Amino acid sequence: MKILIIDDDPASTDLIRILLSSYPAEVFSTNLPAEGIDMAKKLKPDLILLDLWMPEMDGRQVCKAIRNSSSVPILILSALDTPDTIAEVLNAGADDYLVKPVSQNILHAYLRKFTRIRQTGSLRVSQAAI
Repeated sequence: MKILIIDDDPASTDLIRILLSSYPAEVFSTNLPAEGIDMAKKLKPDLILLDLWMPEMDGRQVCKAIRNSSSVPILILSALDTPDTIAEVLNAGADDYLVKPVSQNILHAYLRKFTRIRQTGSLRVSQAAI
């Protein structure tokens, strides 16, 4: 699995890399949104972890730009947790949203979720859950 992290804050990028260190994946990162868009095209990652608030381009703009050429799953990691913000980002093409700080266990669970979706082509919903 290849994971691309796009976050303007080097400390956040380093922390996410630490959280992913025990997960079986190749991890790539950038602190520049435009470079992240280019890396998404070139690397063809299996998952993108994307920050929302960045100075040059925000996560919504990055997400839309990536969606122009790819259907790669995009997981937003942001300190913002207002319902309107989450809805806007999901409507911009993100696949899911986690509020920072996120624990290693939760992040790994989401990575496994996206791996299952990629392998089956869809998320299975139990009839009992409906």
